[in-house]
Amino acid sequence: MPRPRKMRFVQGPPVVTGFIPNRLAPWGRGEIVLPIEGFEAIRLSDFEGLDQETAAERMNVSRQTFGRILGEARRIVAEALVMGRVLRIEGGHFELPPRGRRRRGRGWGRGPF
Repeated sequence: MPRPRKMRFVQGPPVVTGFIPNRLAPWGRGEIVLPIEGFEAIRLSDFEGLDQETAAERMNVSRQTFGRILGEARRIVAEALVMGRVLRIEGGHFELPPRGRRRRGRGWGRGPF
């Protein structure tokens, strides 16, 4: 029986959930799905410019797992661009940060604590 997968932390859902090419190429029909944790890996590494160790800590995974997620996400995005496929961002194995009062720690509310 395989080990249960750790939940990957994601800052929040993506604002845009997909991209459609201007013209669909005849050989590029179909969709390709980028998991949300792959989107988060690209955001942390390429957009925010974090090194893999720091980005892995933010996602609550090992550096090796982060590298694997990032490599697969880049391959998916490259395939969508080169082949002219529709790219959807959805699914995956992730956890969003908690919202509301429970999120407030020291220094987030009124008073000394």
